[in-house]
Order: sequence, then C-alpha cells, then structure tokens
Amino acid sequence: MTDAPLKAMAKTRDLKAGHFLFEFTSPGIGHILKQADCDFAIFDTEHSGFGFETVKQVMTYMHGAGVPTVVRVPSKDYKDVARALDVGADGVMLPMVGNVAEAKSIIHSMKYVPTGGRGVILRCAHDQYTAGPTMEKLAEANARSVLFAQIETAEGVENADAIAALPEVDCLWVGHFDLSCSLGIPGEFDHPKFTQAIDAVVAAARANDTALGRLVPDVTGAVELYKQGFDFIAYSADAWILGDALRTGLNDIRAGCSK
Repeated sequence: MTDAPLKAMAKTRDLKAGHFLFEFTSPGIGHILKQADCDFAIFDTEHSGFGFETVKQVMTYMHGAGVPTVVRVPSKDYKDVARALDVGADGVMLPMVGNVAEAKSIIHSMKYVPTGGRGVILRCAHDQYTAGPTMEKLAEANARSVLFAQIETAEGVENADAIAALPEVDCLWVGHFDLSCSLGIPGEFDHPKFTQAIDAVVAAARANDTALGRLVPDVTGAVELYKQGFDFIAYSADAWILGDALRTGLNDIRAGCSK
C-alpha cells in the first residue's frame, strides 16, 4: 500500500481545491465531493463535535470515493493525533501550532519509529487491513501521513519560518478568524496587522517550499489567495453551501412568483 495522493499534492504548488465538512456524514458524501471535482476534503472534529467512530466511518466513505481527507483534530494531544490516523485519516490538521517544540511533539505523535513514537497498530483502517513486513509498513505509513500545521496565533506567525522548515510539516494552514483574534483585531482581515501577518506566513511557506492553505467563503477571495501564494484552497463548508444555495433558490422563487 504505497498510494499517497495527499502527500503528492503537498509536494507541488499547483492549485488544490477542496471543501470543509463540519456537518454532514452521509455515506454518499465522498462520492458527492468526488463528482464535484474536489481535490481534497477537511473533516472537522475541532468544532463539530464528531467523535472517532464517526471519523472512521467517514474516512471509509472518502477512501471509497477516492477523496484524500485531512482530519482536523480538536487538540495537539497524542490521543487525538494518533487516533485520527489510526482510523484512516490521510493527514491531520492541528490547531494553534505556535512553535517548533509543539510541531515536533505533533510529529512524534503521528509518525512511527524511527521518526516518531506513535503506538503501532497494523492491519487496520489506516493501512486498509493489508499485511506486510513490519518495518516496511511503518515506513509506508510515515511516508503517507501528512501534517497541516495551523498558524492562527501571533506566536505561530513569529515562528512560521522555523515550523515550515521541519521536513515533516507538509502545509501551513492559516486559521484566519483565530489569527485575527490573537492579533487583537477580531474579523478585521483588511487591518495592516493582519495583512502583515499573512505576508509573513506566505514568505515562510515560500522560503521552505511548503504548501500553504486557507478556508475561503467565496470564489473571488479564493482566486486572490491563490495569486498571493496559497495552493490548498478549501472553498466554504457543507452547511454553509447548503444554506446559501437554498436561500438563493427560495428567494428567487418568491421573487418570480411575486411578479
């Protein structure tokens, strides 16, 4: 088992367009995203309340549809990082990574020996229940697993270059709302403090040839961010897409019927 599409994506600066899942866990969700031409998905457990049984089910759906999926875990604790990978995540996204020591701790939790100290379980969801020599299996798992480090604090911005320099860090992901709060300017994304912080993270990613990602609510913003240097673009989230499309359709019906 050597196929690692998410790792391959992270090694290029080509556009990767995907979607966030906060709400929906239908067995068809993977195929829905695949038919929409999603390059990747991010399954959120930090804010959604989903547990690991749900994560395992959804990873099965995503693998069946061929959609590489990152699980955003709720903490930097070993139990969250390792377990997300054990149940089939292609990669993990960690909140509020502030410095190199935290990043190295995460790497230790997610990688098997000799790179890290993740507890070993083989022939389970993460290796699709396949058999093989132990050290080969561990090396393959280490090579496949992807780390998205969220830069969403002032400390993270300050240390972004050093974090991106770690070879096991595949992507810097800007958490824009939390970053604006950390900078003391909640939601002020045009504020000079925020734009300067973004410029610093972009520069860190470029200097280390590390992928750079962000969630965006609209197409115009996505295009602008890609031009700025972001290559992993998550376009909106499941509940927001449904709500916006439904509101637009219903309003159009009402408008048409009132003529």
